[in-house]
Amino acid sequence: MANGRARKVMAGLAITALVAGLAMAAPAAADPAADAARLDRILAQTPLIDGHNDLPWELHERYADKAALIDLQHGAGALMTDIPRLHMGRVGGQFWSVYIPVEIQGPAAVQLTIEQIDLVKSLARRYPADLEMAYSAADVARIHKAGRVASLIGIEGGHQINDSLPALRQMYALGARYMTLTHTRNTAWADSATDKPVHHGLTPFGREVVREMNRLGMLVDLAHVSEDTMKDALQTSRAPVIFSHSSARGLVDNARNVSDEVLRLVATNGGVVMVNFYPGFDSDARFRWTAARAGEQARLNAPTFGIDLGQPEKAAAALKAWEQAHPEPPVTIADVADHIDHIRAVAGVDHVGLGSDFDGIPEAVTGLGSVDQFPALLLELMKRGWTDGDIAKVAGGNVLRAMTQAEQVAAQLRARELPSTATLEDADGPGARP
Repeated sequence: MANGRARKVMAGLAITALVAGLAMAAPAAADPAADAARLDRILAQTPLIDGHNDLPWELHERYADKAALIDLQHGAGALMTDIPRLHMGRVGGQFWSVYIPVEIQGPAAVQLTIEQIDLVKSLARRYPADLEMAYSAADVARIHKAGRVASLIGIEGGHQINDSLPALRQMYALGARYMTLTHTRNTAWADSATDKPVHHGLTPFGREVVREMNRLGMLVDLAHVSEDTMKDALQTSRAPVIFSHSSARGLVDNARNVSDEVLRLVATNGGVVMVNFYPGFDSDARFRWTAARAGEQARLNAPTFGIDLGQPEKAAAALKAWEQAHPEPPVTIADVADHIDHIRAVAGVDHVGLGSDFDGIPEAVTGLGSVDQFPALLLELMKRGWTDGDIAKVAGGNVLRAMTQAEQVAAQLRARELPSTATLEDADGPGARP
């Protein structure tokens, strides 16, 4: 407990230093010291919960079977995440993504997911003064009060259960508390936002997956899925859903973002959209620039353009010249705050949260490049007139409420429903119900 109090004091000093650095840019009427004190009070009472961090896979990619031995206490090099910065950022709860690539399928996908879950638990065992595994909303509140980071597990892709509800149940038993229904490609039962539509939403088995997640108490995560899949899942789910790391499509027409129509459905469902910190999701100018750059790169490397593909330095020089003529548009904290404001305006303040995607994105918004910088975003919202109560909701209160409601729904369903015996073949095969 003493260590927890010391960390809170140090984190409060870090917020004070941050707002002092921002003071020169603040409006004359703003009071940075008062805002720092406000934020310190809010985050002492309400855990700041990030919906998505890909540190486990980044460690796996960099260090393979030695990933659990990497020192996260004394800085982690180029990583966006380490333990000192988690405390500086006042992170009270973190959903660690146990992502695996969509190219890995079948039993191998199940095994690698379990290995990723084991890595998350290994980190919590290695740093017991800083991290503690959490399996419920009550766990998150208790762990935050003790000054540690509540560590939750999220599966980032329905391919990771190999079309098996028993595998889904065992992953819940191992600690997974949300599952993203797809990643970048369709599954056999749900369409992705970034793949050619095949099912036009959820298949009958896909709806069974959602129902079983409700029965277990596992949050249905709709980041990465197509709009039709979002709508089918919202129609099917008996518990609040989340978007663990998505922004507003009303501001940036990226397929990974959430339309105003779906935002209104999320409000009815009681769900939460957790805003992503990737520049291409948060700035329309950057999104369009990235698409234009990709088009230019493809053109320069096309055989018909006349550049010798055996001399890639020529294409690289031409692309550099294009970039100099078309500077990359900056993306700032204000852009992320605009998405939070937009979601609040369309869905309501009870339906927005934070989902950084740290260590899963090649770059982040300027000023939000690592886990220590969450307070800067909340201070930006304060400058925009957000109340203490609303700051607490976006920081973590909304997702805690969604978790609590999902747990309540699960308790009711388990009292009257047996585990589903549905299979992909029975639900979606010949003669299956529509």
